[in-house]
Amino acid sequence: MQKSGCPAGEELRSRVTGNCDQRTSVAAQIRQRTAVQRSRSTSSASSPEALRKLHPRPSDKLNPKTINPFGEQSRAPSAFAAIYSKGGIPCRLVHGSVKHRLQWECPPENLPFDPLLITLAEGLRETKHPYTFVSKEGFRELLLVRDAPEKATPLLPRLIPVLKAALVHSDDGVFERGLSALVQLSIVVGPSLNDYLKHVLTSLSKRLMDKKFKEPITSALQKLEQHGGSEEKKEQHLLRLSV
Repeated sequence: MQKSGCPAGEELRSRVTGNCDQRTSVAAQIRQRTAVQRSRSTSSASSPEALRKLHPRPSDKLNPKTINPFGEQSRAPSAFAAIYSKGGIPCRLVHGSVKHRLQWECPPENLPFDPLLITLAEGLRETKHPYTFVSKEGFRELLLVRDAPEKATPLLPRLIPVLKAALVHSDDGVFERGLSALVQLSIVVGPSLNDYLKHVLTSLSKRLMDKKFKEPITSALQKLEQHGGSEEKKEQHLLRLSV
């Protein structure tokens, strides 16, 4: 006599088979996700950008796109800072309790103005200490030596463009140092400066629009006129600007 199948046993086997199929499906999904993640990771790691970060090329250092413009190490020192750090400026800053001063390696009157005076004028565009003080004070003290007129006058064609660069600088401190240096130079070279004033008057006229500079510029123009003589053309320029 043939025995009939037990319904309870069939149901149990069905449940077990279903559970196994479900676990198999979940495991397959996990394996599929893992494979996709590994593929993405491998693709990302093998990309040119990732490889460049892991193994930077020497040429990347010269590529502006790979340089952080805000990083201190990426900023090359200015020409004046580089010369100063190498001892190219024959003086050093002495810190005093009240104010700073310069100590020259030898008397300034024994120093050649070419190229020292021009280098100091270029340093007027610096915005960091001690370069700001060294350039401003060095320029002033060098022009105080006895034979400064004879040494400075031949350098005017090279000095004026440098001073003009300071006068058009966006930094107010740089402009003030440039204006002061221009007046100091006019005191030393006198009328020899007249032929070069046209190169800086436009820069001064633009700054006259700023109220805080109107008084110092007007005073500077008066001093330039005083030390430059009474050439009619120069007077007309100065008077037009000072109105």
